[in-house]
Amino acid sequence: MTCSAGATGSRRRRKKRTLAETPRPLYRSSGKPGYSGWMELQPGRIWARKFERAVQVRFADSDCSVRTREGVVSAHRGDAILTGVLGEQWRVSRARFADKYRPDGSLRDGEPGAYWCRRYRVQALRVDGPFMVLLADGVSRLEGQPGDWLVDYGDGSLGIVAPEVFTTTYEPEG
Repeated sequence: MTCSAGATGSRRRRKKRTLAETPRPLYRSSGKPGYSGWMELQPGRIWARKFERAVQVRFADSDCSVRTREGVVSAHRGDAILTGVLGEQWRVSRARFADKYRPDGSLRDGEPGAYWCRRYRVQALRVDGPFMVLLADGVSRLEGQPGDWLVDYGDGSLGIVAPEVFTTTYEPEG
C-alpha cells in the first residue's frame, strides 16, 4: 500500500483495440443510503454477508492516495486504510467505518490495530467483462477485470472485489 500525499493509400486501416481501449461500463456510487435499484434488476445478482474476520487497520494522518489492486483511491485524514487476509488493501471513510468494523479486545476505536468485520449484507454481481466504478467521493475510479465482483454495500457505495478475495470475505445467502 502506498499512502503519499492510420491510413495508407486510399484504404483506411482500422486500428485493433486493446483491452485497455475497449469501452467499459461505468457504475457510479450514489453516496446516498440504500441499495442501487438497478442492481436488483441484474440477472445473476446475489445477496451475501461479510464474514466476521479480523483485518489490520491504520488511520490516515493526512490526505493521501491508497494503491489498491483496482486503482488509486483518495483517502482523507482520519479515513481507515485496511489490509485483508490475502494482503488486499482498501479505504473506508471514517464516517462509515464504525458501521462496518469494531475494534479487537482492548483496542479503542480510532487506534491502529486489529478490527473485526461486522456481518453486514451486500448485493453482488459477477461481471463478465472489464468495467469501472466511480466511488462516492466522485474522484476515485476503480477498474474491474473480467470475473471480478461488483459489490453494492447498501450505503451508497460500490466496490470491486477480486474473485479470490470475494470467496474469503463473503458468504452467499440462499
